[in-house]
Amino acid sequence: MRTLLNLIWLVLAGFWLAVGYAVAGLICCILIVTIPFGIASFRIAGFALWPFGRTVVDRRGAGAGSVLGNIIWVVLAGWWLALGHLVTGIALCVSIIGIPLGLANFKLIPISLLPLGKDIVSTDEAFGAR
Repeated sequence: MRTLLNLIWLVLAGFWLAVGYAVAGLICCILIVTIPFGIASFRIAGFALWPFGRTVVDRRGAGAGSVLGNIIWVVLAGWWLALGHLVTGIALCVSIIGIPLGLANFKLIPISLLPLGKDIVSTDEAFGAR
């Protein structure tokens, strides 16, 4: 089921979201100061490309630098990215078929809002193999 949802997601939304985050990552990597934001954008691009079966967890050892970087990120980009995912998720949830895709958009909100100090892992790793 994950693969089917990921393929539908990839065709309808994931590819363009991933391209957008990758372009933002490239722009952020132009300046040395914003390289951590670029790396976070690339990480989000991979998650946006194939979100089903993966989840976001806190990274161990993420310290004050992540907190400071997340504050800067929220002010510059995070709030409008999260708002975009929220609006798109609500729009997708209008139809029965779009509900899983809307939920995937809602799943992208926390990492698009606060990406530093987070890791993306498979749900099997995060919750233990069942």
